[in-house]
Amino acid sequence: MRRAKYIIETGSTILMREDYFNEFDAVTLYCPRCKRPVEVRKRLLLVLPGGDKYDYTCPFCGDSLGSKLDRKRPFRTV
Repeated sequence: MRRAKYIIETGSTILMREDYFNEFDAVTLYCPRCKRPVEVRKRLLLVLPGGDKYDYTCPFCGDSLGSKLDRKRPFRTV
């Protein structure tokens, strides 16, 4: 279990949890083929036991701009 960080600002205590920024979803990435930042399309590429793998593609040229392994979903056996 992770500990929470406490930040004191102007005499008041604010609780910040460390897991707020563990997961990010890309909205805009730079496409080297189009030579500009584009709003990416996120599509499910693979369903793996360790989580779902997503691919970020350029909507104009279709190049893959990156991938992400989402480990939120627990693995269940049937």
